[in-house]
Amino acid sequence: MDKRIEQINKAIRNVPDFPKPGIMFKDITPILQDAELFAVSIDLFAESMEGIRVDLIAAIEARGFIFAATLAYKLGLGFIPIRKPGKLPYKTYKEEYDLEYGTDALEIHQDAVQKGQRVLLLDDLLATGGTALAAAKLIEKCGGEVTAVRFLIELTFLNGIDKLQQYSVHSLIKI
Repeated sequence: MDKRIEQINKAIRNVPDFPKPGIMFKDITPILQDAELFAVSIDLFAESMEGIRVDLIAAIEARGFIFAATLAYKLGLGFIPIRKPGKLPYKTYKEEYDLEYGTDALEIHQDAVQKGQRVLLLDDLLATGGTALAAAKLIEKCGGEVTAVRFLIELTFLNGIDKLQQYSVHSLIKI
């Protein structure tokens, strides 16, 4: 394993029974608090995109925003926020999905992506894949192409990658 990935993995804090009993929450706050680890995570995301052309980077609120906006800046690309319902001020598309502990929905501005634009979808965690799939569908509803999907952490035991087989998916850390 890459020593940089090992360092990031060691910094992830496990918080039991959050947000509800039986869930082991993967807290990335220690990575964000450490300037070097945060920079390394952004560098690793950038390296994972070598040779892949994208026009925009999209992310799911809220923790995905942190990595995606920073990566967009580093790569000189625009950033698209995908948010919970009612949080975006303009006309939106909505996509409902199942969570590992309930149901939810996401929205995107209808003009966030132009037809044919290539988009990297980035989030902090891949669990069951429902959230990422909903976000990808929203990008496609706008006319965009999801060229790649990236995660900081993948919980492999939940098999979320199965829902994303049609995309180029890469996770920095697999647990």
